[in-house]
Amino acid sequence: MTPAAPLARQLLEFTLLGLCGIMLLIVGYYLWELITPYNLRREIHENKNMAVAVLAGSLAIGMGIVIAAAMVSTR
Repeated sequence: MTPAAPLARQLLEFTLLGLCGIMLLIVGYYLWELITPYNLRREIHENKNMAVAVLAGSLAIGMGIVIAAAMVSTR
């Protein structure tokens, strides 16, 4: 085993976990779209609703923290 092999494996794991995290955030966003009675995209872009934008950002940060904690605990 070469010295670069563990580094390459860690980079591969990091990349795969990162992609999984991004995919879970996207899935969570679309689930939130289905659950709420309004369209987040329309409220933010067309109606310029700042409260909904803050809510969407908070949702993304919260889900990201939970997903990151779950990924760290699996190692």
